Order: sequence, then structure tokens, then C-alpha cells
Amino acid sequence: MAPSSRPGVLARLTELTSGVPAGQGGALWRLAEEGRQLDANVVRLPPHGRVAEHVEPDLDVLLYVTAGSGFLELEGIRQNVVAGSVVWLPRGSVRRLHAGPDGLVQLSVHRRRPGLTIKASAERAAGGEPACLLDRVCAECGRLATESDARFCGRCGASLPGR
Repeated sequence: MAPSSRPGVLARLTELTSGVPAGQGGALWRLAEEGRQLDANVVRLPPHGRVAEHVEPDLDVLLYVTAGSGFLELEGIRQNVVAGSVVWLPRGSVRRLHAGPDGLVQLSVHRRRPGLTIKASAERAAGGEPACLLDRVCAECGRLATESDARFCGRCGASLPGR
């Protein structure tokens, strides 16, 4: 299937980060082109900000630190990351990311998650999804978690409400 969007420059980091207050964090950009096979996000962690410990059970993630510094804990091993660091986060690995005193800006890229599908499951047979999905909406970036048991946002890594 041919891509439905035209290839080209999608964003410039300097434009994404200019004018953003030093203490502000969150998603600055996301890949949203129709027909894409990838998801990608540029996320800014404020000074000493963090992405809480979590596991991505289904997808490998490539992380590129574009600015700032901090450290990554991957499977309990602490590794320093600085601008220019490229990190592979294999699916199923336990990870957390901490920004240093100047904050950290990172680009994450992974295979696109499949869309929502209708399927029979024990959960649905026992009453299905709750009528209100607000506990699955990220307060930081507004993304709706597709997994009913998600504890962290797949886009920016923030903890989901009530999880």
C-alpha cells in the first residue's frame, strides 16, 4: 500500500522548543500522518522530571536524546544519557527515565499500534468496558490509552489517573 502522505520535513526541533518555558514538560510533537506505519513523539522532560517505571509489553522503542541529559534505568541498570544518545528499549523491558538539572528532550519512535478492534474477552463478557474512560486519558498530553490495564501513557510516559 502506498503512503497517503507526502514525505518531507515534518518538524524542526529548534522551532518546537523555542519559547517553551524551561520548567515546562510534555509532548511537543507527534507523528500524525495518515497511512503511517510508525508512531513518533518529541517529549520534553522538565529539569529533574521523569518518566515513571513502566514496561512496554508489545513494542520495541528507539529513543534519541536531542537535548539535555539525565539517566535511564533499564532492567535496574543506570545509564547516563546525553544529547546524541541513541537507546534501544526492547519490548518487555522495565525502564524509567530521569532528566538532569537542564531537563531532557527526547524523540521516541516505535511501530504503530494497531487500531482498536472488537473482540470477545472475559472482561467484556463480565460487563465490558466502563462507560467512562477518563481514567485512561493522559492528563499531560490527552492521549487515550487503548489498553484497559495501562498504567502509563504510551506517548509521554506520564502516570494515568487513578492507576
